[in-house]
Amino acid sequence: MPRFAANLTTMFTELEPKDRFLAAYNAGFDAVEYLAPYGHDISELRSLLQDAQLSMILLNTGIGDGQKGERGLAALPGRESDFESLFEQALTYASALQVEMIHVMAGVVPENSNATICENTFIANLKKVAPIAAREKIKLLIEPLNTQDVPGYLHTNSGHAARIISAVNEPNVRMQFDFYHLQIMEGNLGKNLENHWDSIGHIQFSSVPGRHEPQHGEVNLPFLFAKLDDMGYTGWIGCEYGPKHGTQDGLGWAAAYGIKPRI
Repeated sequence: MPRFAANLTTMFTELEPKDRFLAAYNAGFDAVEYLAPYGHDISELRSLLQDAQLSMILLNTGIGDGQKGERGLAALPGRESDFESLFEQALTYASALQVEMIHVMAGVVPENSNATICENTFIANLKKVAPIAAREKIKLLIEPLNTQDVPGYLHTNSGHAARIISAVNEPNVRMQFDFYHLQIMEGNLGKNLENHWDSIGHIQFSSVPGRHEPQHGEVNLPFLFAKLDDMGYTGWIGCEYGPKHGTQDGLGWAAAYGIKPRI
């Protein structure tokens, strides 16, 4: 049966961030993603996770200056030292909290550069940091993002992400395969799972359109969850969705997968 992790950046947002951990546990989850936990110090996060009996499985590297449109720095030429600082921050949090995956945000191709230069920068940065993460038994993930939500992002489809992973050629660099982004960009999700199976390290989902729970939208997400089971996927599936009418009200889908309220 698939294992689902609540995404505390997108779910339970009716609560303060520190209160989302216990809410996720009470809703029946055993694990969480938290994309940008850096507003908390590590000791606070450790206590929140321990008190809620949760594992944190995923966090992202910082995006840089969001006000300037930055969505990661790993692929930006001339920003290598800035990326190293963001990566060190992410690795410090992940190591201390026993987080098993870091999503490395590549970034938007700058106007004064081009995709080839940025891709080469991304590959070089990943080659440099992957062995460091491997020593901590941490996987590094790269995720294709759709051009509607993140215009200009470096890699926007599964084939491109797979080519980058092949070029990096480090065993702990894997693809984050998000059904939402990839439905928008290429569809054919079941077949592309098969095509890129050897590159995939993590799965996320939300509905298309709307980015909500699996019972909404045009994609048969239960079919894909069953396919992952049939293919022998044993990792987590991240619930990176924004509830349509409140988190608790939208969790009816979860009971079929053993996620039931604890109170």
